[in-house]
Amino acid sequence: AIGFTPVASHMYTDTSITLGYANTEGQITRFNSAPLLSVVAPLERNPQMIMWDPDTYPDVESIADLGERDITISVFGPEVFSEVFIAQGIWSAGQVDPSYDGSPANFIASQGSIAQQGFASAEPFNYRNTYEDWGKDVKYQLLHDAGFPVYSQTLAIRSDDKVSLDACLRDLVPIIQRAVINFSSNPDNTNALIVDVVESFNSFWVYGEEIADYSVKTQSELGLVGNGTNDVVGDMDQNRVQEVIHLMDEAGIDTNEIGPSDIFTNEYIDESIGFD
Repeated sequence: AIGFTPVASHMYTDTSITLGYANTEGQITRFNSAPLLSVVAPLERNPQMIMWDPDTYPDVESIADLGERDITISVFGPEVFSEVFIAQGIWSAGQVDPSYDGSPANFIASQGSIAQQGFASAEPFNYRNTYEDWGKDVKYQLLHDAGFPVYSQTLAIRSDDKVSLDACLRDLVPIIQRAVINFSSNPDNTNALIVDVVESFNSFWVYGEEIADYSVKTQSELGLVGNGTNDVVGDMDQNRVQEVIHLMDEAGIDTNEIGPSDIFTNEYIDESIGFD
């Protein structure tokens, strides 16, 4: 909808925008130019994964195995997780192909010879049921489970807007927390809206009722939504964010000398709201 412009940059270009999607690594790398403060994390775990063809690579069980086999991994441009995995020796720089554009074309054309970035809540369904030129299961591992535990698709404000938005956020964030729980148990109306919006975009992306149902089910099964280590939904863990900062530091990525409190706050979280 914004031509793949980073959300943080767009929010500083168009100041009529109040909230935007953020992710931990993006907030860190853009902190000096477009600082965002995450105020709620609807997703407990990042749904991004790396997938591969189990028929072509029956012995591959993990992202680390892909590195050991020197399998080409197609990702969406330069990615922080790629840099971290390369620095850790899990992947080699030469096996990472930054040309992925979200389309299934290259993966299908490769006949399973490459691995590819994707979302666990969508791509496995599409490759099995929607993309007729493929029509079979893929195998995958979440980036989170491979040791890159960022928060993804948090809702964030421009950092300097916190004071002016304080009263609004105290009312809004608990509503979002309850909405996460309500959507998980009763997703039909929201799913119908999402399907209509995707259809109106008329792009290569395919999203119908069946995949919407799959997504909700998968989010619960994989713990993409949930309370995390406590009984609260939507809050963020300081130690987890600090771990990401450390991983990026170790990979030689400029973390702008920030700490966790520079990029998120749990101040507006209602600690009485969580999944049963």
